[in-house]
Amino acid sequence: MCRLETMENAWLLMEDDIIADYGQGNPKALADEIIDAGGGMVLPAFCDSHTHLVYAGSREREYEDKIQGLSYEEIALRGGGILNSAKLLQETSEDELFRQTLPRANEIMELGTGAVEIKSGYGLTTRDELKMLRVARRVGEETALTVKTNFLGAHAVPMEYRGKQEEYVDLIVEEMIPAVAKEKLADFIDVFCDRGFFTVEQTARILEAGAKYGLVPKIHANELDYSGGIQVGVKYGARSVDHLEYTGEDEIAALLNSKTMPTVLPGASLFLGMTYAPARHMIDAGLPVALASDFNPGSSPTGNMKLIMSLAMMQMKMMPAEVFNAATINGAYAMGLEDTHGSITRGKIANLIITEPIPGINYFPYAFGSNLINKVILNGKII
Repeated sequence: MCRLETMENAWLLMEDDIIADYGQGNPKALADEIIDAGGGMVLPAFCDSHTHLVYAGSREREYEDKIQGLSYEEIALRGGGILNSAKLLQETSEDELFRQTLPRANEIMELGTGAVEIKSGYGLTTRDELKMLRVARRVGEETALTVKTNFLGAHAVPMEYRGKQEEYVDLIVEEMIPAVAKEKLADFIDVFCDRGFFTVEQTARILEAGAKYGLVPKIHANELDYSGGIQVGVKYGARSVDHLEYTGEDEIAALLNSKTMPTVLPGASLFLGMTYAPARHMIDAGLPVALASDFNPGSSPTGNMKLIMSLAMMQMKMMPAEVFNAATINGAYAMGLEDTHGSITRGKIANLIITEPIPGINYFPYAFGSNLINKVILNGKII
């Protein structure tokens, strides 16, 4: 986590969309076209492994409620939160949903993100979950972003299933998952396993059903309490467990020697005024950590990964090299993209950031209010 190699007076050769080579000295004999970094640094583009980029409308009114003292759970219980977004999304056509999503996709690219995971979970009906996933796939087809999609039908329990939650789990298992698999709309399957949402037993059932269709598990875990979500994620081979605000020794022990990437989301902690995940303790215990934005309308309305890195330094006591690795190669791993994204490596996709001239690598997350990105190159082309 704390190892970050740099090269002075360097060149990097791109061929089509691939990093072909790099080194030091004069590159002019190698290239047909030169892009001068102008004294800036060349970094791998961000890999944001946890977003809810596809949504309808916004929820700034709820933020006023939060300021006035209502908790995340209280807002959810009265039909706000995820259920509010679900109502808006259900009333929005697929084309309109894409129209609203595209500016957000363009924004995160301009802020340096090259690969992103987009979750469903604001549909909460079979029709609308499929609609979300189709829009997410379309973002990957019509922009330069590398997009991984995640079916999160178990994001919340719809109002009509309150008091009969098992029936909603039946719907997810028996109808939603087969429909998603039939259209090949998702790479992952996710569950919000936490207090007031889905139990460990329900989570296990959903993950097992998804596995029959080749959907790789992920978990929203331990945002609100010690839920058992981390342990069930490890048991079922989750690619990542995300949030982790409540992570103790038992959870760390479960993650050690697993293949599950702990992913922390400081943007949500900042916006909701909640505790931050103990990333420093996790890293000191020997765990890797990924950083993601959790870009969504209710708890983290930003996809600015540079800001997320700065928050992780300020509030989670992570070091500069750690936040760079967490926002790039570890985020790539959390999406199953570590062989193609997340580092400047020969043969990987040419997704790069060129910064403004800065004193050194540590300055980039230190200057938390400044953009500092001069150019973004995705798939070998300046966007």
